Amino acid sequence: MRTEAHLTVPRLRVVRPDEVPPAVARARAVRSLRRSVTMLTLSTFALTVVGVVMVLSASSVSSFAQYGSSFLFFKRQLIYAVIGAVVAVAASRLDYRAWRRAWPALTAVTAVLLILVLHPSTGQIVGGSARWISFGPVTLQPSELAKFTVVTAGAALLAANYRHLKDPVRLALPLMAVVGPLALLIMLQPDLGTTMVVVAIVLVLLFVVGVRLRLLVSTCMVGLIAGMGLILSAGYRRTRFLSFLHPWADPRNSGYQIVQSLIALGSGHWVGVGLGASRQKWMFVPNAHTDFIFSILGEETGLIGELIVIALFGAFIYAGIRIAIRAPDTFGRLLAAGIVGWLSFQAIVNMGAVTGLLPITGIPLPFMSYGGSSLIVSLVAVGVLHAIGRAGLADLGAGRIRSGGGRRAAAPVSSNA
Repeated sequence: MRTEAHLTVPRLRVVRPDEVPPAVARARAVRSLRRSVTMLTLSTFALTVVGVVMVLSASSVSSFAQYGSSFLFFKRQLIYAVIGAVVAVAASRLDYRAWRRAWPALTAVTAVLLILVLHPSTGQIVGGSARWISFGPVTLQPSELAKFTVVTAGAALLAANYRHLKDPVRLALPLMAVVGPLALLIMLQPDLGTTMVVVAIVLVLLFVVGVRLRLLVSTCMVGLIAGMGLILSAGYRRTRFLSFLHPWADPRNSGYQIVQSLIALGSGHWVGVGLGASRQKWMFVPNAHTDFIFSILGEETGLIGELIVIALFGAFIYAGIRIAIRAPDTFGRLLAAGIVGWLSFQAIVNMGAVTGLLPITGIPLPFMSYGGSSLIVSLVAVGVLHAIGRAGLADLGAGRIRSGGGRRAAAPVSSNA
């Protein structure tokens, strides 16, 4: 017969009316993260498909004039998209923590490629810049790989030196020792646009890791002054910058590209002139299928088409940020944030240049501009983002991540205040 001593007295806890049970909160977090991963996949797929279609339209005239076929660039871009999709799927199945171990080898390969592109026997000079390495009919642009390398190395180094957060010099010194030489090699090509992307990636990583805003702002000011010095030090960069300020002052020479881009955008009105019916692609807009593909998109699909593409980029950025917030550890959080910062910065700068709001930098529009190196590397980065999202879902399901996105026993996320 059981006595009172053997009875278990239940512990009562007062529950607030607005308090959500842990199991319910975890289920909501899982659904939210799963939606983010799906949104990332769908937005990337849609942008890539739109890009392939627009490459066909924007390049048809120039492709026929140069090679006798209107479909040459389209076929290549389609092949690049298929290769990128396959590699992206492989990257999504790989544990993202493998990049934390692989970054030294990746950095070494990138540095060698950036050196080779500067050598006259291996580098291909186009428009006064040595940015490509030719392997028969295939060309490789190492600076595109360098963007992903900087994200990976930066995330790994900052995660490893997180304990030095209150000492910014010790925190950033290893990062600068790796990123500095890569940025210098890119600048020697010369390629100021990609160098700006590399700097932006580093700033995003430092912000996410928790470096104080005052230090970041002062660093940005120094970088802005240095960037202006680099712009004004070279004649062609100075001309580009001045034409951005006053494109109509010389519409037939220095301001020609911006003026023609604005004419294309203005001709589209609300619904565009029709897919494939662009007039500006008839040798009026330079680089119509590469850096200025957004202007042809605006002409053929109008303001509605532009807003749809901007909305797709917005969905991509939102999904990427949600995945970064739910990342299982500090490295995953930094890696995801770096990828989102890199691709979103490129999109903003490219569309800003096409619309005349920013100077022309030669930065491609992610997923849409023609180019195998840019498309494949960008899709691989999306695959890594997908892998981080899947890892976050696994940890949420196992209860190792709180519904707010922080790991139970991981390094804390510091404040930027």
